[in-house]
Amino acid sequence: MRKLLLAAAVAASCLAAQAWADTSVATKVPLIDRSALFGNPSRVAGRLSPDGKWLGWIAPSNGVLNVWVAPVGDLSKARVLTDEKTRPIRSYFWAPDSSSVLYINDKGGDENFLLYKVDLNGGKSQALTPFQKTRVQLIGSSVHIKDRILIGVNNRDPRWHDVYSLNLKDGKLTEVYENKGDYAGFLADDNLDLRLALKSRPDGGSDFYRFENGKVDDKPFGSTGLEDSLTTSPAGFTVDGKTLYWLDSRGRDTTALLAQDVASGKTTVLAQNPKADIDGVLTDPQTGRIQAWAAQYLKREWHVIDPAVKGDLDFLQSQLKGNIDVSSRTDADDLWTVTVDPVSEPASTYLYDRKAKKLSKLFVNRPELEKVTLSPMYPEEIHTRDGLVEVSYLTLPAGSDKTHPGRPDQPLPMVLFVHGGPWARDDYGYNSYHQWLANRGYAVLSVNYRGSTGFGKKYIAAGDLQWAGKMHDDLIDAVQWAVKNHITEPDKVAIMGGSYGGYATLVGMTFTPGTFACGVDIVGPSNLNTLFKTIPPYWEAFKQQFYKRVGDPTTPAGQQLLHDRSPLFKADAIQRPLLIGQGANDPRVNQAESDQIVKAMDAKKIPVTYVLFPDEGHGFARPENNIAFNAVAEQFLGKCLGGRVEPIGDALKASTAKVPHGQEFVPGLSQALGQ
Repeated sequence: MRKLLLAAAVAASCLAAQAWADTSVATKVPLIDRSALFGNPSRVAGRLSPDGKWLGWIAPSNGVLNVWVAPVGDLSKARVLTDEKTRPIRSYFWAPDSSSVLYINDKGGDENFLLYKVDLNGGKSQALTPFQKTRVQLIGSSVHIKDRILIGVNNRDPRWHDVYSLNLKDGKLTEVYENKGDYAGFLADDNLDLRLALKSRPDGGSDFYRFENGKVDDKPFGSTGLEDSLTTSPAGFTVDGKTLYWLDSRGRDTTALLAQDVASGKTTVLAQNPKADIDGVLTDPQTGRIQAWAAQYLKREWHVIDPAVKGDLDFLQSQLKGNIDVSSRTDADDLWTVTVDPVSEPASTYLYDRKAKKLSKLFVNRPELEKVTLSPMYPEEIHTRDGLVEVSYLTLPAGSDKTHPGRPDQPLPMVLFVHGGPWARDDYGYNSYHQWLANRGYAVLSVNYRGSTGFGKKYIAAGDLQWAGKMHDDLIDAVQWAVKNHITEPDKVAIMGGSYGGYATLVGMTFTPGTFACGVDIVGPSNLNTLFKTIPPYWEAFKQQFYKRVGDPTTPAGQQLLHDRSPLFKADAIQRPLLIGQGANDPRVNQAESDQIVKAMDAKKIPVTYVLFPDEGHGFARPENNIAFNAVAEQFLGKCLGGRVEPIGDALKASTAKVPHGQEFVPGLSQALGQ
């Protein structure tokens, strides 16, 4: 009986929301097809070979993302180089000698990334790390050593990576260092000699050791405590090995760029920003010297150190409107690939000839979006109840803010879209979820709540031990800001996100059950104690940071804190509709995290819809699966908030989606499943 009453109440509230929203959504632009937003891009990741003769990129082949190549001067001769049939390739790089392309891939989302090579002259992919349950790391490559690289492999001990020299000609692996000292990482110079080793400390910080003559020094030459652990790290040597760069917050709040003279140990501050961490650099491929740096508070801004590139950056910024990044440079540094993100248009990639000061457009990532109306993104500074400032980004339906740009003419239903991590951040730029939801008639707000990175170490530390505490208060404060500014109304807000964003969704539905009209949780943990019991072994080095920043499961007090901050144990408080998406192979947030909260809700007869993908991990890499889940989410949000919807159609048939529970709560889902 309770299930029927709850379902009836949910349906009534959603119909009321729909009636409200149908009269309020201002946008009249056509619906953008989900496949245009979440399907395979046309081309992405354009990169020049080091010798400047070839251009590589990622594009579909038989519906699966693969690596393509073409002569730089004639893209009409493009050919697909790899032959992945199921799992999309999302990351690749050129071999130093330009004779082959290397890429990493996993199986079904298990995140055991192996390294593969394909020769430029053709042939099948060669597995360079042909091991089981192994995750490869790239440790070093060189400007002048062309036939080998350094990699880390954890096939001996899954917790730690041993260092190997990989001969790219014959695939031979030669051990350089057996990591029995529990080192979290290594740094090599351009001679491919190991120079630094990093080890985690019991307090959550790190110690830095010199690596000389094949041995690690007995004592560290530098260290960080917990407060600097996410904002300080070595950033590489110059080619001559005489200078070591650091991104460093020690002695300051935000991450600065430092240069350390290796011989004397003296450090010099090259650049810093009082509001934001330095998060990008431009490096001379011939010398390894940093020439420019970027930081992003509200928007990313580039600053020049070396006058040799000032004219180049000035020219690019005068010709291209949007966020600009240099994605590759040849060894001779005569050609660059440059990407530009106009935010409300699809991103484009250009070839830049430095000598001729000439830009040639290579491709648009999603040309089908050139024909549709996209929405601008508005940076916002939102003040929390205790005086912090959370940088946030707001997107509105096109045409809804004719009177005052960035403020809708009348309140709209809103989706609070929460980023994962939580040690990550939302950026200013094109965002497919923002564009999709705005096109459907929603205001979309993404918030860099405390604990987010990019804004200094104090802002990160403000989130320590605050999962479901002040971190959640920040999200509530953002909702209240949106209500106060007439962007939405208090009963017309959904919460949605993945990973930590999924956890935040579950927290919103359980800790503040009357705040959100509905929630969409994607791979979010529901029980923090079981989350820690199942984290991958190669996260061993990061474990102490987790304990210090979230809660320590090795102590009774920590276990209690984690229990008290776990949505699972408040599942019976849920009052509003919930949709959950999960990958069965997720190594970070195991399937059990979603299973157990669905089971708890079902035991209390609380409606929940659960979509499971047997061939996915932490998120949905295959576009067929991503489109399928978003098709379900779109109907779910449409029912609850009243936005526009594109019918599910055949979206689920092309995917591996299973719906173990609650298909009856989403309009059209049973029909789409053929039931």
